[in-house]
Amino acid sequence: MIPVSDPPHASSGSDTAVDENRLEELVIEAQSALPVELPALANRCASSLGFDTALIYLVDLQQRLLIPLDEALDPLPVDRSSAGWAYRTVSPRVAEADGGLVLWMPLVDGAERLGVLAVRTASLDGVRMRRSRMLAHLFAMLITSKRAYSDWLAARTRTTTMQLPAEMLRAFLPPRTIGSSRCVSTAVMEPAYDIAGDAFDHSVVKNILHTMILDAMGHDLTAGLTTSVAMAAARNARRGGGDLADVVGSVDQALAEWLPDHFCTGVLCRLDAETGVLRWVNCGHPPPLLIRAERVLTGALDSPPQPPIGLAVPLAPAARQVHETTLEPGDCVLLYTDGVVEARDTDGAEFGLDRFTDFIIRSSAAGQRPAEVLRLLIHAVLDYQRDQLHDDVTILLFEWRPQYW
Repeated sequence: MIPVSDPPHASSGSDTAVDENRLEELVIEAQSALPVELPALANRCASSLGFDTALIYLVDLQQRLLIPLDEALDPLPVDRSSAGWAYRTVSPRVAEADGGLVLWMPLVDGAERLGVLAVRTASLDGVRMRRSRMLAHLFAMLITSKRAYSDWLAARTRTTTMQLPAEMLRAFLPPRTIGSSRCVSTAVMEPAYDIAGDAFDHSVVKNILHTMILDAMGHDLTAGLTTSVAMAAARNARRGGGDLADVVGSVDQALAEWLPDHFCTGVLCRLDAETGVLRWVNCGHPPPLLIRAERVLTGALDSPPQPPIGLAVPLAPAARQVHETTLEPGDCVLLYTDGVVEARDTDGAEFGLDRFTDFIIRSSAAGQRPAEVLRLLIHAVLDYQRDQLHDDVTILLFEWRPQYW
C-alpha cells in the first residue's frame, strides 16, 4: 500500500481507448440519476473509462467510518485503512487486491472531504491515473448536488438515530470545510446526534471570509431554535450587504423580537483574505485564539466584554464594538465553545485550554490539514470524556494562507 503521484504521461493506445459517445450518455444520465442509482452509475462510468469497477464511500457524520453507497458492503475505518489514508490526507493511494489494483481516490467538494472512490484496475499508468481523478471529481460533484435533497444519502452517513434538536439545527449548517487558495475554514460539532445549543457558520464572499460560532442558553429544542434564528438573521444581513456591526445588530434584533427570553453567546469574524485584516465582535463568548508560528499569542484577540446576543435593551448596546487586527501569512484563528475546555475525565480533571491548543499546534506541525486537525481533536475530546459529553462542543478553525506566502 503506497501513496501515489501521477505516473509518467502515456499516450492512449488501443487498450486505453474511450467511447466518447458512451461516456457522454453516462454524464447526461448522471444529471437526472437518483442518489440510490449512483453506485451502478459509477460502475458503468468506470467501465467506459477502461476500469473494472468503481465504489463510492462517504464519510459518516463523526468522520470515523467510510460507508459504502452499495448497501451490501461493509464500512471501512477512517483511521486504519488505505481508504481512510486517502480520506485523511486527500491523496490517492494504491493497494493490491485479487490480482489487480485498487486506487483509492479522495472525493472532495472544494475544500470539503466527502469520502473516497475505490477504482479497481488491472494496471495503472498516467492515462488511468488522470481518468480516475476525473471520475472522482465527477462523482464528488454529483454527490454534492444530490445530497441537498436526498434523505437516503443523509441516512447512509448516520450510524445512530438523530435527536430532533440536532436534526433541526443541522439543516441550517454549512459544509464542515470551505475555502479558497487564500484561506480555509473548518469546523466540528459534538455530540453529533444530540447537539442543541451550539452552531457554526462560515461563508466566502469574493475575497472575504465570514465565520461565526454560537452557544445558546440551554440544551433543548428551544436552544436549537435560538441558534437557528441567529444564523438565519446573520445570513440575511450578510447577504444584504451589511457590515459586521450590522450583522450582529440584526441577530440582536431578531432574537429580541422572536425569542425575547432567549440569548446566545458568540463570536463573529470577517477576514479580508487579500490583506489579512481581521475584524471581529465578541458577544459574551470565550475569546478567539490566535496561533502564529506554532504558538498561541496570549491575549492577542481578547476584547472588552460585551453582552450576549439577544439580550433585551438596555443590556444590549446600540452598536456593537468591532475590533481589528492584521494577520500574518499562516496564522490560524480558533473559535470554540466552553464545552471543549470543560470536558472532564473520570477524575474530574478538565481537558483544559492548554491541552486544547497544544493538540492543535502539534497536529498542525506534523503536517495535518486543518480539517484533519479538528477531526483528530474532537475525537480526543470525546475519548477524554469517554464519549459522554456533558455540554455541546464546537470548534471552528480558520487559516489565512495568501497565494504569495
